[in-house]
Amino acid sequence: MVKVIDYKAGNAPSVMHAINRLGYNAVFARHGSELADASYILLPGVGSAGATMESLRELNMIGALEDAVLKRKTFFLGICVGMQILFQHSEEDDADCLGWLKGKVTKFDASKVRVPQMGWNKVIFAESPVNNANEGYFYFVNSFHAKPENRDDLWGTADYNGQFAAAVHRDNIFATQFHVEKSGEAGLAILNGFLKLGEGADSC
Repeated sequence: MVKVIDYKAGNAPSVMHAINRLGYNAVFARHGSELADASYILLPGVGSAGATMESLRELNMIGALEDAVLKRKTFFLGICVGMQILFQHSEEDDADCLGWLKGKVTKFDASKVRVPQMGWNKVIFAESPVNNANEGYFYFVNSFHAKPENRDDLWGTADYNGQFAAAVHRDNIFATQFHVEKSGEAGLAILNGFLKLGEGADSC
């Protein structure tokens, strides 16, 4: 079953709409106990790292996510802030995050680029089981960006006064800094590829 985590700092309805548009069934998860039967988990985000972590704690999600994603190897897709909190620490709110991936999240240099980055940017992808295309244009809204310590975790990069991590992937964990749900056909292709992993999600 596809579960979209719905929390105060999230963008769950837009992600749910995109999933339904592709013809898949999905339900919202608003408490950690609702992740027990998940085959796919999506964590969208449009708020800050600190607010996201606090919301997840309030909903008893953190332990449930670790059990589902790290132990049971449930397929996971983080979006925007949902990608940033996979790392150890974010400068945004000076927040300690999930720490599933080694690295930190830092702010773009406002003296060199407009912050936030807002609009379409080209992403160059490494090979993964989710996408066939090795590049495409996707929609970003972000003031912060992740700096993975392990370059093997990099799935996609983009350029904004220098390369930054636009997507990451390790084992069953996938995440994008860009908004797949706002990136037109290219974003839907990424989402569809994710939902076809393993045996594939149930269609409507």
